[in-house]
Amino acid sequence: MTCQQAELGESAAGLLRRMLHTEPSPALHGELERIAASLPDAPAASLRQAAAHVAQHRWPSPHRFPVPAHPIEPSEDTNTALAEVPPSTPHDAKLADLPGQVIRTIWLREFHVHTPERVLGAARTRGWEPDPDELPDEDDPQDLLGAVLYLAEDSADIPGAHTLTDSSVSEHLRASQGDEVADWSTAPVTADFGRGWRLNEAIHTDLPKHGPTVETPFGDVPDFAVLFPTKTCSCDDEECDTCAWQLTPRTADLLHSALEVLSDHAHDDIENMGGTPVNPNTSAGWIFFDRLPHLTFRQDRHWRRQVAHACEDLAADLARGQWPEPTCTAEELVLHLAIEDAPSYLDLDDEDPDARHASLPKHRDDYDWDGCSDLLFQDHDVLMLYSNRFDGIEDPEGEANQHLGIGDLRAPAWFEPFGNVTPRSPERTFRR
Repeated sequence: MTCQQAELGESAAGLLRRMLHTEPSPALHGELERIAASLPDAPAASLRQAAAHVAQHRWPSPHRFPVPAHPIEPSEDTNTALAEVPPSTPHDAKLADLPGQVIRTIWLREFHVHTPERVLGAARTRGWEPDPDELPDEDDPQDLLGAVLYLAEDSADIPGAHTLTDSSVSEHLRASQGDEVADWSTAPVTADFGRGWRLNEAIHTDLPKHGPTVETPFGDVPDFAVLFPTKTCSCDDEECDTCAWQLTPRTADLLHSALEVLSDHAHDDIENMGGTPVNPNTSAGWIFFDRLPHLTFRQDRHWRRQVAHACEDLAADLARGQWPEPTCTAEELVLHLAIEDAPSYLDLDDEDPDARHASLPKHRDDYDWDGCSDLLFQDHDVLMLYSNRFDGIEDPEGEANQHLGIGDLRAPAWFEPFGNVTPRSPERTFRR
């Protein structure tokens, strides 16, 4: 479909996106007809046809993107059970009077409006009009604020504006903890979204290299019993903060060992093999870099040193008592390798003269590597680089990459910090 008016084209695209995630409704149909009436006959017909396909959840051309092989359909029992549950939300009830769970979600969204005319035009096309009862703001006579608020309710994309921030925080409200729904709350409802990650990185240069240590025959090592104190509770409620999954001292200890060994193996490879390309047909001479995806096999010494340093950065997180939070693609990949290797270090405990690991406190979450895989990552997209099925998925210009919202997984971009985490300080030091 072609359209000479950008705001109409973007409004049509936004409508189709919403139709993908909601049930058909008179409001959506009315918006479709309003947009179609403003288009020439051919684009209008194309829009109506596309909307019909979306409403029926089918498309006439073969699907070119990875999709689940067996979509999960609600069972008849589930539908019956849901149909038997009546709505039960007492009017003006306090938190303690509500029979179900209450979840509070607070969103923080910031938009840079670079073309106000397009924003106002898109809002009017979708049915918005300034409220005549509101006095005009001297600084905003066209009610641009109202137009942005109207568009932001239904879409993450606003024509004529770029999204700067789109974050949320959520929590279960519990009367037993003194929580209350907003309408009855005596305290202001607030949310902490943290400090801006682009703030002067100098504030991050004073992080300690490690926390408390213990002396062993092999030298000082982090005292994981102090760094990751275990919490116990008898309620066994999965919603309880104390009963929630924990990164335990024993798990942290093995992950730390695995990351430090991976770093040493990477540096040894660099010293022994330099920038020699990895031969995919033989692993002779390699102990680390042949374990990475094939697209990295021809990277130079500098790139490989940065991967080794990624191992050290995550190990340093653990040594400070922090969860190892990947800040870039390289750290994600090496953390996957560490989780894969960590169980093997448990076998070495018998060879530890001071039985240090065995003296760490026990916990039910010890050695829960599946839990580590689930909770220490934002996603597992980087693992697709190991599959021939996803050749080319690393390219941010590729259709499949854009469809899945993966981002740049090409090797040179592996050290670019993610946009939603605090980047590493450029002044940090390394063991090797």
